[in-house]
Amino acid sequence: MAKYILQRIIKGILSAVCVVVLIMILVYSLMERSVIFAGDSNYSKTQSNARITYEQTRYEAFGYVDYVNYSEYINELIKRGELDEESRKDAAFVAATPEQDSETAAAYIEKFTQEYEAGGYTVVRLDADKKTNGRVKDGGQATIFATRDKPIISRVISYFTGIFFIDNIHYVDESTDIGKRGLTFTLHDPLYGGEKFSPAIIGNGTKHKYLLYFDNKFPWIHQNLLTLNLGESYTVNRGVDVFETMTASQGSYVLSTVSYPTGHVEQSADDLHTATYAEGSLALSDMYAGRFVDDYTHTITHKNSMSKMGYSFVIGIISTILAYALGLPIGILMARFKNGLLDRIGTVYIIFIIAVPSLAYIFLFKAIGGSIFKLPTLFDMDSGNKLMFVLPIISLALPSVANLMKWMRRYMIDQMNSDYVKFARSGGLSETEIFTKHIWKNAAIPIVHGIPGSILFAMTGAIITERVYSVPGAGNLLTQAINKYDNGVIVGVTLFYALLTVVSILLGDILMSSVDPRISFTSKGR
Repeated sequence: MAKYILQRIIKGILSAVCVVVLIMILVYSLMERSVIFAGDSNYSKTQSNARITYEQTRYEAFGYVDYVNYSEYINELIKRGELDEESRKDAAFVAATPEQDSETAAAYIEKFTQEYEAGGYTVVRLDADKKTNGRVKDGGQATIFATRDKPIISRVISYFTGIFFIDNIHYVDESTDIGKRGLTFTLHDPLYGGEKFSPAIIGNGTKHKYLLYFDNKFPWIHQNLLTLNLGESYTVNRGVDVFETMTASQGSYVLSTVSYPTGHVEQSADDLHTATYAEGSLALSDMYAGRFVDDYTHTITHKNSMSKMGYSFVIGIISTILAYALGLPIGILMARFKNGLLDRIGTVYIIFIIAVPSLAYIFLFKAIGGSIFKLPTLFDMDSGNKLMFVLPIISLALPSVANLMKWMRRYMIDQMNSDYVKFARSGGLSETEIFTKHIWKNAAIPIVHGIPGSILFAMTGAIITERVYSVPGAGNLLTQAINKYDNGVIVGVTLFYALLTVVSILLGDILMSSVDPRISFTSKGR
């Protein structure tokens, strides 16, 4: 069994990798990259040379190219000690045309060109775009940059090597003056005034200020030492990782009395335990300077509602429980009394669910529930009304009920016609004993295999149901990403779905073998 599980895990991981690679090929190679600007309002506001450079920066953000601006190159030379601050202004200034460059600028532009062309980049110089009166147009300033398409293999490698991030004291650039790098373990978290017993590990030079801490929220102990990066969003939730988008709380801010590191106290929603490093933020903002003592200034805020995945899971798991609680017994009774009244009614219901498009009966349930039973038909995270869950749960459960009724009835009838049932009858067993001790157990085996998948995929949400009832769940995330050409979210959600599929199949196999000892996944040699 252990060998089978290991083989399944390895094959499953390889399958997930193959799926992600195929999606990357579709997204990055077969789709025209310019579609990413379809809904980009900033793109329409730029013009001339500024539009071209903006295109390249967005292509880089979306993972299409490696892009280096000449000014970034000059900054890098200063960091490496190859250029001093006195010569910086002259070296960095790109004149309207190459002929107008200073000797210093021309020398460094030539060096930039040689270095990056040797690395496979294409170096582009855009001369100043001027009006007829000789003035430079808005966005028409001269610029130089180097660009190189990313090979699909490098995208795949960089994606999978970056899925798991282990925080460390060398995360912050070595050239940045942040004081002494290291980790500090304390039994009294300073955020609680140093009085409350609350162990914590605090980092300096790390990405997260707190690598381990306790609070009053489930699961009470939290860590940032190992974080999951499924892919950064570019449009759906710009700058935020897919996993964080699915798991971050939503709704209105929850204010509490917060004592900041500087001693400043105010009513705020900031969760200081989630502070991450943002270079130069302290110097750039007076707001940060009055609250923080270092550049660990970016925090997640407390909100009063569940995450996207939380809403989807609550609706999905309740509807799953409801579906199994209704579908299996009704399916058994339909088989037990085949061609009876219950079987005929159940068959009509199954045919109705199969024949009618899902969108139609969801709107039907919504209309009946709203007009007759006065149930909420749209979600409102701030209302706190639990009745708003009722219609989405019913709309999601009833099709599953029909599906389970159909398959349970079919499996039961197949077993009823088996030879062992005939022998059981000839042996004097009653119909009730035959159904409960033999037919039910054998018919339930294939049904059992689907239970883990039903539970796990409750986290992914239901696209149509969530859109109809405006549920702030995870079901709509992938469609939003596709509509907005958000490559990071598309790839990340695909990987998440693929891994859930692998795990659900594996758990289904294990559960099925536990229910029926005759099923074995071990191969015995002769």
